[in-house]
Amino acid sequence: MVEAARISGTGGRRGGDLLAFAAHVLRGRWFSLFASFLVMAGAGATYLFGVYSKDIKSSLGYDQTTLNLLGFFKDLGANVGVLSGLIAEVTPTWFVLLIGSAMNFAGYFMIWLTVTGKVSKPRVWQMCLYICIGANSQNFANTGALVTSVRNFPESRGVMLGLLKGFTGLSGAILTQIYLAVYGNDSKALILLIAWLPAALSVVFVYTIRAMKVVRQGNELKIFYQFLYVSILLALFIMAMTVLEKVTAFSPAAYAASATVVSALLFFPLFIAVREESSIWSIKKQQLTNPPQIITIDDNNNNNPAPAPMEEKSRTATTTTTTTTRWYAKIFDRPERGEDYTILQALSSTDMLILFLATFCGLGSSLTAVDNLGQIGESLDYPVKTIKTFVSLLSIWNYFGRIFSGFVSEQLLSKYKFPRPLMMTIVLFLSCIGLLLIAFPFRGSVYIASVIIGFSFGAQLPLLFAIISELFGLKYYSTLFNCGQLASPLGSYILNVRVTGPLYDREALKNLAKKGLTRDSVKELTCVGPQCYQLAFVILASVTFFGAVSSLVLVARTREFYRGDIYKKFRDEAEESSEREMALTTNK
Repeated sequence: MVEAARISGTGGRRGGDLLAFAAHVLRGRWFSLFASFLVMAGAGATYLFGVYSKDIKSSLGYDQTTLNLLGFFKDLGANVGVLSGLIAEVTPTWFVLLIGSAMNFAGYFMIWLTVTGKVSKPRVWQMCLYICIGANSQNFANTGALVTSVRNFPESRGVMLGLLKGFTGLSGAILTQIYLAVYGNDSKALILLIAWLPAALSVVFVYTIRAMKVVRQGNELKIFYQFLYVSILLALFIMAMTVLEKVTAFSPAAYAASATVVSALLFFPLFIAVREESSIWSIKKQQLTNPPQIITIDDNNNNNPAPAPMEEKSRTATTTTTTTTRWYAKIFDRPERGEDYTILQALSSTDMLILFLATFCGLGSSLTAVDNLGQIGESLDYPVKTIKTFVSLLSIWNYFGRIFSGFVSEQLLSKYKFPRPLMMTIVLFLSCIGLLLIAFPFRGSVYIASVIIGFSFGAQLPLLFAIISELFGLKYYSTLFNCGQLASPLGSYILNVRVTGPLYDREALKNLAKKGLTRDSVKELTCVGPQCYQLAFVILASVTFFGAVSSLVLVARTREFYRGDIYKKFRDEAEESSEREMALTTNK
């Protein structure tokens, strides 16, 4: 009986250890990062607009200008994230994720009901509202998952942004594979999938993603590269499936097998996260069992002792009074680059204005190309299956652009002090080439253009977010990175709604006139021929070139800043935190 009791006690301890380890994993930084990967993998539904926009256009009888207006409100919702940033400043992460989940489902579910005819035809402004709400939800996912992860891994922010935005770039291709397996080749059903799946992901991981204390880990970069290899394997598999689907007729079983492999690769980072949390768990248990004999913190040797509590309180009160009475003066009294700017200091700075201009030109042109990709393929007489290939290629190379700009810019910065703004300039010049390939098409040129535009579009976002975090600090990063991309919907509105859409409709009316028809004689206004987008994309290429030249000004302004050690203060803070935790562990 004694032996049985001993065995029972041992089993109970093992069960308790297992539960404690599971709780440690679920509350750990690496599992939080894995959850962020999944949330971001569902946060790129806006990139699939080129697939289902044809259904909206045909079912509601819109012309291209009206469809581009919808595209603008999609871009407006996707890029105006100031509200999510401000909410994140005063509420916990789980609340931000829940709001985003509700908005995603509400917006896209209403679009699906409209396109399938389950509700009466809404007015144009209502459709604009639906798509704006649905698209705006991705800002809440970005703010909840991306900003939290950057704060948890501040020294690897370029790599972190590249990985997270890379999964967002792959999101379109991932969702395409899943919808083909679940719903078949029905692009209307894709809208339904976009409505429920990203919302479900945010709800499942709502309490997992949270800000944590920064702890330095020597093999951190190595682990990020392991995540990178998994994501590259995922991207290559999806690319292979995209090519095979173009040349071979897939059965439902083949689509199901493809989606199964995609899902397995998506969850593979979970094993890496559990392995790292297991290592941390073992180290903590070892420290509790065999605490170090030497305490590394000695307050007696501090030549500059901390002020007494009353003195510190008095000093804080004085500072607060001065700040309250002279807050307006500090707007133009900005700190050094890399320190924590206030929101008004950052928004009124010349650096932010230059970033705004470059983003207006670069992302505005890229979004216009992405939104019109379906109609571009149609105007050049490509079949529907090939047009979906263009969208998948753009999504996959969007991923490669984000990964490249994150990892490569981080390596160039750390090893050669290569400034990130210069990388942005190069990317914008590359984007000009892709836009010109659409303006002056030849056989197969849209394939090449999809790759170039997808790559350059994807590369711009991690660079923009990383530059903002480096120049203006992390204290108000939730709001600042959302403010930084406000230029994108403005550029999309002017270049897409006011330039590209009317030029397309003008060419379409010319086609009708040649056939002896008028606008009233056709339900859908369609243009066929290379002239449909030629002038518009020449304008887009010129605007992007101007954005590239303007970003060179930022390169010149920040060259001295990037020559220094921009991550030194984060290393110092992490080391102090580790020493403090070690001392507390020893004294227990």
